Amino acid sequence: MTDSTMTPPRKATKIGDALRRRRNAADLRLRIYGIAAITAAIGLLVILLTTLFLGGYQAFVQTHIRVDFPISADNVDPGDPADGNYRAVVRQAMSALLPDVSTPAETRAIAKILTNNTQFFVRDAVVRDLSVIGGTLTLEVPAADIYDQLNKGTISRETLEENRRVSDQEIAWFDELQAKGAVSTPFNWGLIFNADSRFPEIAGLSGAIVGSFYAILVCFLVAFPTGIAAAVYLEEFAPKNRWTDIVEVNINNLAAVPSIVFGLLGLAVFIQTFGLPRSAPLVGGLVLALMSLPTIIIVTRNALKAVPPSIREAGYGMGASPQQVVMHHVLPQALPGIMTGTILALAQALGETAPLLLIGMNAFITSPRLALWMPPPLCQLRFIFGPIVRNGASLRVHLLAFSSCLHSFSS
Repeated sequence: MTDSTMTPPRKATKIGDALRRRRNAADLRLRIYGIAAITAAIGLLVILLTTLFLGGYQAFVQTHIRVDFPISADNVDPGDPADGNYRAVVRQAMSALLPDVSTPAETRAIAKILTNNTQFFVRDAVVRDLSVIGGTLTLEVPAADIYDQLNKGTISRETLEENRRVSDQEIAWFDELQAKGAVSTPFNWGLIFNADSRFPEIAGLSGAIVGSFYAILVCFLVAFPTGIAAAVYLEEFAPKNRWTDIVEVNINNLAAVPSIVFGLLGLAVFIQTFGLPRSAPLVGGLVLALMSLPTIIIVTRNALKAVPPSIREAGYGMGASPQQVVMHHVLPQALPGIMTGTILALAQALGETAPLLLIGMNAFITSPRLALWMPPPLCQLRFIFGPIVRNGASLRVHLLAFSSCLHSFSS
């Protein structure tokens, strides 16, 4: 007898080849769709960042004017330099810089080329160094907002005079200052280190940054350990009965409650019942912690469930107690998932404004204070795709990581 090799029928072979070709084509289409989706996402991100940069990069530079201020004893008393006539000092300095100006009205007008806070800048410099009294003090002072816009091209010189915020004469004065080399455009550090101001040219984000830090710090210190402890108890130690089922259902429901409800809760409990100071960063952090707790608990429980049972069994086999198994074996394995949930919860908390507005954290901040227990109001400052007029430029800021909102506080 001879063994014969069995060959599949030709029809079955053709069907198999057709199925394989279709499967390969489907895989190719899936790869193409994935590459197209990633390319589209990257392209949209590039368009977004390019639009933000082109629309707002000018806000990161600022127009400064170099001025020599004559600090005479007639205007500044050496015995009380903080109470000097610094408005007269500014007018005299600008008159010396633009000597063709003669009338009182023009003298007042050229003083407005500089920011309205110039007199305070000069006063602070004189108080720091009394030796300048009787001499000359040279400072680079921010230009007023309209001249900053003029220098950056936001205000067009070709526009009719009646449709401009600056007149032809004011443009001529500014051009004269440029011809003398008194105008410069350094990096705008005030955008980062200055607090709120009525004058756009000296307003900044310092209060918003400091307030956000304190609010999130309190939220993290309260929500992180509390949420992990609650999740560990419910998942590892709590008996499975009707009461724990009710608690779990309520936690899941709280994760879907609108944030404004937590603001009402904070207003009723922390402020009206416990008498905590209104608008204090402590109250804002506690409200955000209440809002973040359900998310942290749910994510932590899921991370604990994902730990293989063999880890627990090995710990018990070595004679470890349940607490030791959880603390030394289960929690370290679940930590990456826990941190992911915590970051998501804090990012959501940082972007919330409704609960903070309900407890009064909305104010005009002129000098941020580094204190958690004081009742300085937190100022919600939203950064969206709309224009923010700042230093004469249309500044569009979108904080992708922190989802749209900063909070600040002051004394």
